[in-house]
Amino acid sequence: MSDQRPIPPRQRYGFEAFDCAPALRLEAHERVSRLQIEGLQDRLLRLEAVIERLERRLWLTVYGIVAVILAEAFQSFLVQLP
Repeated sequence: MSDQRPIPPRQRYGFEAFDCAPALRLEAHERVSRLQIEGLQDRLLRLEAVIERLERRLWLTVYGIVAVILAEAFQSFLVQLP
């Protein structure tokens, strides 16, 4: 009893190992899911870049409007001086 050797796996001679259909379907689903997630992450990065550019344009517009209002106020102040 003390001389126990590991039991070798059963081999069927003449047959190659094969993957069963459910395992292949699961692997294919995992690959498709991974590709979809990578695509979503790529789209998210592009969307963030677009939003960042839009935000810069928005702030540039706000600063331009404020500059025009201040310039008109300063101009009307200069007209009032003798």
